Amino acid sequence: MAVLKAFKAIRPKAGLASKIAALPYDVMNSQEAMMMVEDNPYSFLHVDKAEIDLDESIDIYDKRVYEKAKDNLRMMEEKGWLMKDKQDMLYIYKLVMDGNEQVGLVGCVSVDDYINNKIKKHEYTREDKEKDRINHIKYCNANTGPIFLMYKGEKEIDEIIANWMRKNSPVYDFTAEDGIEHMVWAIEDQQVIDKLIYLFYNIDDLYIADGHHRAASAVKVAMMKREENQSYTGEEEFNYFLGVLFPHNQLKIMDYNRVVKDLNNYTVEEFLEKIKENFIVEEHGDKRQYKPRKKHDFGMYLNRKWYKLTAKEGTYDDEDAVGSLDVSILQDNLLNPVLGIKDPRIDDRIDFVGGIRGLGELEKRVEERMAVAFALYPTRVEDLMTIADQGKVMPPKSTWFEPKLRSGLFIHELE
Repeated sequence: MAVLKAFKAIRPKAGLASKIAALPYDVMNSQEAMMMVEDNPYSFLHVDKAEIDLDESIDIYDKRVYEKAKDNLRMMEEKGWLMKDKQDMLYIYKLVMDGNEQVGLVGCVSVDDYINNKIKKHEYTREDKEKDRINHIKYCNANTGPIFLMYKGEKEIDEIIANWMRKNSPVYDFTAEDGIEHMVWAIEDQQVIDKLIYLFYNIDDLYIADGHHRAASAVKVAMMKREENQSYTGEEEFNYFLGVLFPHNQLKIMDYNRVVKDLNNYTVEEFLEKIKENFIVEEHGDKRQYKPRKKHDFGMYLNRKWYKLTAKEGTYDDEDAVGSLDVSILQDNLLNPVLGIKDPRIDDRIDFVGGIRGLGELEKRVEERMAVAFALYPTRVEDLMTIADQGKVMPPKSTWFEPKLRSGLFIHELE
């Protein structure tokens, strides 16, 4: 019984959506964000990463950053760049990447569903990152970035959404600088809204695909506001947070790869011998990149050569949903015992590279300052749901979803 709620979105004025829409705040650093907004005062990064408008010496978690985010959001509304809808609506958000389409429904989901595990998680969150988004939500009085959610696909929901898109014109239709097409429809028909809400009420669970920190922060803000609000009824806007809900069978997970700074005092020869204990190691002799073609195969770039690694039998148990993930196999049989990386969440010797950057980025990182890179086969959507259903969590950086949802197209005001 998933609760879905229509809401009055704050969203771009017609004609400005392509300029305002921005990648999520957590897929780039401050310097990259500054380059992205060059000559674009409309970019929503001025809200989501407001440090780009302040002196570089100011810490990104400084109070002044959140005050600037609030001021920038108000300025965008005052100038009419962003406008609030007059009635509660649901919205359709379609993304097209390399000919593949995914179509999501934009609305608000329930804080209580999150607390009661009807919105299921598959990652741990970090306190510092939660605190950052808590402050951002409180200062802006809004959920500024949507949570990427999925559900087990339902034909009737698909048909209603497809029918609305066929009969109505999109309010936004643009292709971003990375070639991804974004289209948005507003559903103002109350009967259609009610039908979709009813159908989602019969969906057992929602799953967080991306946005664990944003979701956890939204829930903590809601709990704070409940304590502060003596006339609390449960119907307040802060009891809901912004989500885009996609059927699972439309989604694509890309590989999430690893680069490591050193070989833990091993020579190249010693390192190769050491990893042969748990992996079959084959040099990719023609010097071409090696991209894993199936589960339990890995690519490794070391000393300007590519290798194919295959996990040996006995290094994993296929009955163990978490332990049989390739990210777990690599961590448990190589990164930890050989390279000494016990906790990849906090070890500064390891970094992570989304598959959208390609294997060339792994080569580049190794040539510049890292020692070795590992290319992984992508985690499956079904694995994510199985692990979440079991109440377990994946290792950090297990999934990289593409395309990324743009921020700034929908904003949910809390009160």
